[in-house]
Parts: sequence; C-alpha cells; structure tokens
Amino acid sequence: MTATAPPFGPPPSGPAIRRPLAAAGTLAALLGVVFGLLLAVAGPASAHAALTGSDPQDGAVVATAPKQVTLTFSEQVAVGKGSIRILDPNGKRADTEAAPLDLHSGSTVKYGVALHTGLPDGTYTVAWQAVSADSHPVSGAFTFSIGAPSKTTVALPDNEAGGGLVGTLYGIARYAAYAGFIVLAGGAAFVLACWQRGAGARPLQRLVVRGWMTLTAATLAMLLLRNPYTGSGKLADAFDLDGLQAVLDTKPGAALVSRLLLLGASALFIAVLFGAYAKREDEHEKKDLTFGLAAGGAVIAAGIAGTWALAEHASTGIQPGIAMPVDVLHLLAVATWLGGLAALLVALYRTPDVTPDAVRRFSRIAFCSVLVVVATGIYQSWRQLGSWSALTDTGYGQLLLVKVGLVAVLVGVASFSRRWTGRLAAGGGAVTESPTAGTGAETGTEAEADAGAEAGTEAEADTAPASLSDTSTSQDPARAVQLARQKAAVATAEKKRVRDADPDRSGLRRSVLAEVGVAVALLAVTTILTSTEPGRTEEEAARASNAAAAPAASGPVNLTLPFDTGGENGKGTVRMDIDPGRSGTNALHLWIEDANGKAMDVPEVKLALTLKSKDIGPLPVVPVRLTEGHWTTTGLQIPMAGDWTVAATVRTSDIDQTTVDKNVKIG
Repeated sequence: MTATAPPFGPPPSGPAIRRPLAAAGTLAALLGVVFGLLLAVAGPASAHAALTGSDPQDGAVVATAPKQVTLTFSEQVAVGKGSIRILDPNGKRADTEAAPLDLHSGSTVKYGVALHTGLPDGTYTVAWQAVSADSHPVSGAFTFSIGAPSKTTVALPDNEAGGGLVGTLYGIARYAAYAGFIVLAGGAAFVLACWQRGAGARPLQRLVVRGWMTLTAATLAMLLLRNPYTGSGKLADAFDLDGLQAVLDTKPGAALVSRLLLLGASALFIAVLFGAYAKREDEHEKKDLTFGLAAGGAVIAAGIAGTWALAEHASTGIQPGIAMPVDVLHLLAVATWLGGLAALLVALYRTPDVTPDAVRRFSRIAFCSVLVVVATGIYQSWRQLGSWSALTDTGYGQLLLVKVGLVAVLVGVASFSRRWTGRLAAGGGAVTESPTAGTGAETGTEAEADAGAEAGTEAEADTAPASLSDTSTSQDPARAVQLARQKAAVATAEKKRVRDADPDRSGLRRSVLAEVGVAVALLAVTTILTSTEPGRTEEEAARASNAAAAPAASGPVNLTLPFDTGGENGKGTVRMDIDPGRSGTNALHLWIEDANGKAMDVPEVKLALTLKSKDIGPLPVVPVRLTEGHWTTTGLQIPMAGDWTVAATVRTSDIDQTTVDKNVKIG
C-alpha cells in the first residue's frame, strides 16, 4: 500500500474528502511557488564537467605553432597520461605524450599539453577524455589549424565516454545497486517498524537477503567495470590489476569499497534480524533489541546511501554541504517507501498472517516518506536545473518530467488500492490469514473457510479405515507426521482458494502489483537521470559553444586613442584600424595626428594586445612605418575572440613617452 492508503474503515466521503483534497491542493500550490522561487534565484553552477574554453579555440587558424594546447573546464576533472591527445593531419601524436600540466588559476580549471617543436602547417585534432567530479566520464574533440586548414586523416569520435558494451553493463549494475538497496533497506524497515512478526516469515527473509545479494554483486561489478568505463571502454580491462588499483585511488572507487564494507556490517544486521530477533519471545527483551536493530540499521542504511552522495551529483556544484545530506535523506525515503511496498506485496501473496496494524503503520510511514521525497526532490531539481527553460530544453529536464509523471501515475494507482482497502475493511471480520495491502481486517469468510477446511480434513480422517487412522498412526510415528503434513496442506490450500476467490482482495492485490510495476519503471528513469548531464551544465556548455561559434564582427575595428606625453608638441591622437577584426590573421593600420589633426611623425610607436579573461598577453606588436604619420603590420595574429585590451605606447622625444589603452571586442 502506498502513502495514500487510509486507516482501516469505510472510504471517506463529503467533507471528509474535500478537506484532504483542499489540503493537498494548498500543499501542491505552495511547493510550486517554492520551486519557482528557487529557480528564479538560481546561480551559475554545474555538476557534470563541461569544456568551456581552449587555446587555440575550436576552428581557429594560428600563424605559428603554439607551444602547448590548453583546455578549460567548468569544474574539477580527473585527467591522466593520454587524457588529452593532439593528432597531426596524418593521425600521429603531435604532443609530447606527457601527463597534462595543471594550469589552475584561482577558480579556473585548466590543463595543458606541450607540443613538439617545428610542427608543419595543417589541421590538428584535439581529443580529450576526463572524469568529472560527480564520477561520470566526459569526452570531446575539436580541431585547429596552423598556417592554413588542410585535409586530415583523423576522424572525430562520434561516441561519448562511458558508452558501448561496458557502459551498458555499468548502467545495468547501477540499476541493480539502487534496486538492491531499496529492497534491502525498505524490507528491513517494514519488518522492524510495521510487522515485527514478519522477521520469522521466510518470504520476507528471502526478499531482504536477495536485496543484499543484489547490491553486493552490483557493487563488485561496478568496481571491476570502473576502469574500462572511464578509460578504454574494453571489457577485458575489467581484470587489469593496475587499472583496479588506479580506481581504488579515486573518490568513486573509495565510495564503492566503503559500500562493500558497510554491506559486511549489514550482513550481521540481517543475521540478527532473522535469527535471534525472530526467535525472541520476551516482549521486554524484544523491545530493547528492536531499538538496537533500528538504530544500527539506520546508521548502516545512511552510510550506504552516503556512498552515492559522496561520489556523484550531490558532491559537486552549488551547496554540496547541503546537497549531500539531502541526497542521503532522499534515497532513504525512497527506499522506505518503495522497498516497504515490495515487502508488503510479498506479504500479500506469500505470508498468511500480516495484521491490519502492520498495514496501518506502513501507510503512515509511507505517507511521511512521500513528503520527504517531494521536498528533497524539489531541492535537487532546482539545484540541477537552475532555470525553467532547462526543464524542457535539456535531456535532464525532460527525463525529470518523465519521472514526475511516473510519480503521478504511482499515486493514481494507489488511489485504486485505497478503494479496495475501503471495500475490504467495510466487509468486517478479523485478520488471521492472508494480508491485504493496507486493508484491514480479514473477512469472516476466511474464518469460515478455516473452519470448513478443518471440518473437511476431519471428515477425511473419519472415512479412513480405523487401522489407518488409529492403529497405524500410533504404531508408525512417521506415518503420523505425514498425515499431519497432508492435513496442514489441505487446510492451507483451502484457505488460499477461498482467499483468492474474494474479488475485493484480488483487486487490491492487483492494484498493489501495478504500483510495484510503476515503481520499477520509476527506478529505471531515476538511474538514467543520475548519469545524465544536469540541465545547468548542459545550458552552460551550450552558451559557451554559442559564444565561441558566434559570427565574426563585420568590417574592421576602428580605435581612437588621445595621448599626451607631457613634452613639447606631446599631444596627439592615435587612430587604428584592425581588419577584418576577428580571430586569426589581421592587417593593422595606425595613424598618428597632432593636436591640429595633421600627420605627426614620432621616434617610436609600439602596441600590445591583452585578453585578461583568458590570461593571454600582452602580445607585442611593432608596426612598420610606411609614410609620415602612418604605420602598418600585415601579420597581426589574434588567437581567439574576446574583449581585448589594445595598448599603444607613443614616444615623442628621448624622454617623453606615454601609454594609452582601450578595450575592444574582437569577433
């Protein structure tokens, strides 16, 4: 039963319905307003790393070969030898093949690789791959040219890092890990908080143990696949011991190892829960043991949930100190809700004596879990989206809409369970047999069935020969045990037949089964969502790409810079034209005029260009004199577009000199 299940009793009507609906509407409106405000005040941040700049830029043409190629990222990334490769037009390595240089400056994340000297002209390919701070691999490629573009034999890779067979297997393991944790934590919570007698029920024991086994196997698989997943993409590298050692030195590797250690502690917890605890009869001792198991289980569950928070989206971006505990709380609430629902479904189909009180308690716990899921989910959505446009324009936002839709479907299916609950509860009776998902009491029909089954068995015993029913059983204990088993089997079968014939009970079980089916789909979407580039990062990368690919400025750039060197005839004006005024090769013409607007010769004039935002420059330029008051240079190289500072130094005598500058946008 989901959180919409009411306490046992007839379905509410009239004002009793309108009041909850009004409260739900108010809550939904409030959450919507809060969500809108959060999006409105969102600041820039990212979770997946994105390439935000490079030197040279994508598509740039430079006059001479640079000494190194640098890449700038939106957040911290892990790179190693071979993470950044520069390939010449023939596909050969043009870099020195050393590990990338760490060129961080303040909050700017930048890495560079040195190039060989004497590189020939042509088009070069930059291929890079790294692991972002949220544990997901990222990759890309672009080209630049030296001298002039040329043909190249290098094909830009069209597949992303983390794809292929290894990526598929890693994704399956991620899904299995989430599912195993939900079943393990939610099933144990259902037993401890809702139905303590269920600790002795074999079906529930098998459910929780299988959850533990699934989570353990998935964690081991992820640990082995981590090296090829973030590196070569070859399945055979899963058993590379050097690669495994490298994984253990990373944050995701440490998180997986920590999860395995916590699973060892959870194995002891399961052994006590289904061993000593299930057999404990003394109520006082059992109460103390319940508290101890609940406290210990909560710590272990929070620790396992924390292994996701510490290594994935929550650990990077804005407010990680808040995001990580919120992520842990979100995952624990999901496990309590959906894992408890799975345990309840097993109880419905496989156990004979779940009680109405157990279902009532689960209903209350599930309701609180849903509130926590909604509240933490809104915060996570704001943090990963940042704007309303990201909700519809990015893959992350679209997946989030699908997830919200599935949650709505889950709540809708739960409303049908609520109706079946009311109908069964209205039938009256006492529960001693098969459970109902949040209904209440077992009907009187089942009690009659029990009596009928026993009567039928007794009748069979009466019709048996006296030698079989009396003499043989008294002389053959094995035969007596066999007859007792047959009698119990007949009684159980009859109870199940009568129970399954109840249309209300069958309808309720079908609706709860549908809830679990939707929950499985919801978990699949959530798994994909956790490995998808967040909307914030996707929009930031798109903006950076659009800025880099913006059309070049049309026409030359014109500058006028008045100057005064302080000496005799030291006042004048520098006029400058930069044509075509874009990145690459430009022609520069410079005129100097005196205070009266006439051509003015000076002993020396020098220029310097600086791009402060990228820490480029000052790049010196020494123009050549053409005629009186006119200087020029035809090979001015501007490496990239941006807001450049152009500084002109004018000397009018041996001792009189000044420097004037002006900012100009180069397209």
